[in-house]
Amino acid sequence: MATTAATIRFLQTPTSQAWIDQALANLDEILLDHAQCERKAAGVAMSLINRYPADAGLVKALTAIAQEELAHFAQVNQWLERRGVPFGPLPPPPYGAGLRQQVRPDEPHRQLDVLLVSALIEARSHERLGLLAEHCPDRDLAQFYRSLMASEARHYGAYWVLATGRFPRTAVECRLDTLAAAESKILSSLYPQPRIHS
Repeated sequence: MATTAATIRFLQTPTSQAWIDQALANLDEILLDHAQCERKAAGVAMSLINRYPADAGLVKALTAIAQEELAHFAQVNQWLERRGVPFGPLPPPPYGAGLRQQVRPDEPHRQLDVLLVSALIEARSHERLGLLAEHCPDRDLAQFYRSLMASEARHYGAYWVLATGRFPRTAVECRLDTLAAAESKILSSLYPQPRIHS
C-alpha cells in the first residue's frame, strides 16, 4: 500500500500500489479522466447552488469552488492538447455512482450527505494527485499535479466547513465515518480501466 495516503484527512484506506502502477502506465487516459472529473466537480458545486440558493454562505463558497474547478478543467485540457489527446467521453468507473447511492433522499439528510460525499471525493483527488506528483516520470506533468494539490485540499476543507456549519459536529463525524467506509469499499477492487477514482 502507498504510505502517504494514510495521512489524508477523511480517508479510511490509502490508495494501493496497484492503482499507482495502472495510472503511470496510462497517463493519457488518466489525464482524460481527470478532465472529466474537474468538469463534474464544477457541476456538483453548481447543482448545490441551484438546490440551496437562499443559503448565502453556501453559494459564496461553492461559487469559488466551481470557478476553480472550471479553471482546472481548462488547464487539464491544455495538457491533453499538448500530448495530442482529443477530449471526449470515457465510461465512468463505479466510484461516483456508488457514492451517490449512499446519499439519503430526504432533507436535511440529503444536504449533509452530498456535502460529505463531495468532501470525500476531493480528499481522494488530493491524495491521488499527490501520488501522481510523486511518481510521474514526466517532471513537468508531475509539477502540474503538485500545483493542484493545495486546491483539492482547500475544496475538501470547504465542504467540511459547510457541513459542520449546518449540522451538529457529532452527527457530521458519525455520518462521515459511514460514508468513508463505503468509499473505501468501492475502491477495494481496482477498476480495470485507468481512472482517477478507480
